Amino acid sequence: MLFKNPCEPYAPPKSFVDAMDLLLLLHADHEQNASTSTVRIAGSSDANPFACVAAGIASLWGASHGGANEAVINMLVEIGTVENIPTFISKAKNKKDPFRLMGFGHRVYKNFDPRAIQMKKMCHTVLSQLPPENAEGLVNLLAIATALEETALKDPYFQQRKLFPNVDFYSGITLTAMGIPPEMFTVIFAVGRSAGWIAQWKESIDEPVRKIYRPRQLYTGLPMRVYQPMSERDERDTCESSDDPKHFTDAFVKQRSNSSSAVRRQSVSGEWDLFF
Repeated sequence: MLFKNPCEPYAPPKSFVDAMDLLLLLHADHEQNASTSTVRIAGSSDANPFACVAAGIASLWGASHGGANEAVINMLVEIGTVENIPTFISKAKNKKDPFRLMGFGHRVYKNFDPRAIQMKKMCHTVLSQLPPENAEGLVNLLAIATALEETALKDPYFQQRKLFPNVDFYSGITLTAMGIPPEMFTVIFAVGRSAGWIAQWKESIDEPVRKIYRPRQLYTGLPMRVYQPMSERDERDTCESSDDPKHFTDAFVKQRSNSSSAVRRQSVSGEWDLFF
């Protein structure tokens, strides 16, 4: 379906068929993750299944969710060689460095993602059956990924935080080996997850008592904020440039700390409700 030329017979390699079967299985609906929860929330508003699945796909697209395997490929390309791994491990442990190790850690699996074990085996199988001219660059990426995994698993920093490879770590290399471009990775993920999404949607609309989802929010920001008309504001507060967003907050609070145009009421929970 993906690569067939309508003018020529096409039989996909068995390793590709097995890999796709495994990919769809391992990426199936998996507890109340972000995308599945999004589908249920959308469904609670009586949205049709097409809209709900579209909402799930939008949530799945993010680099911290279904887009993680694409981010892993980009990271491995950035690392470039096995010799560069110590440098990037140090960057990952530096809280001031924006670099993150993609494909590590999971909200549920705190020891090891069992899906990652199966995905790693399949990745090796697919690459071993590729023609040498197609496998050269991917073999290098796999070598970097394997060395990165081994280095991270021996590092106390990752051991203490239980950061182990997840299903996304090797799936990107496998998909690339099959000829699927990175921008299509999330599409494959969504195909594997869509049956579960529809089941979740169906389950939610069949509930005897249906209510629209309304997550609760606990405000933890500034205890008091006062609106000041534009005509009364200091021009420096609105026009002065600063790299630190806190600059604007500090200036705002400082100028209005003595104002009494807002009324505060402390709730039973101890939080402040604001009335203007």
